[in-house]
Amino acid sequence: MPYIPYTEEEKQLANSVDLTEFLRMRGEKLEKVGREYKLIYYDGSGKHDSIMIHGAAWFDHKNQVGGGAIQFMRYFYGMDFQTAMNELLGRSVAPIAHSPPKAAVQEKKIKKFHLPKANENMHRVYAYLIKQRFISPEIITHFAK
Repeated sequence: MPYIPYTEEEKQLANSVDLTEFLRMRGEKLEKVGREYKLIYYDGSGKHDSIMIHGAAWFDHKNQVGGGAIQFMRYFYGMDFQTAMNELLGRSVAPIAHSPPKAAVQEKKIKKFHLPKANENMHRVYAYLIKQRFISPEIITHFAK
């Protein structure tokens, strides 16, 4: 990509882009936590939610790095400075393919609940409540009947 000189005004404008709106337009998942937003993303090692975003500022608590919108684009998407500037200024919109790979989320199968067979006596229940939970035998007998 050829060198494109940017004015200080353009740099400030790009660095002040509201990351929450920008990331929503890119299809990223954000979760509101108080006044900030948590970026939820998946990669080969699973789900990550350590990046907090507030306006144009962000901070990755796991790696202890943060900054403005330009630094976010370079850090999270791996863009060079000029590509990040073009994205933030709206001159080009890269496809979502630049985002980290999403891990396939497996749906958990819901097992139907079955009660176990009822025991004939409550010997084990009595033993547990008296010896482990230190509940008076009179109280247990009162409620067991």
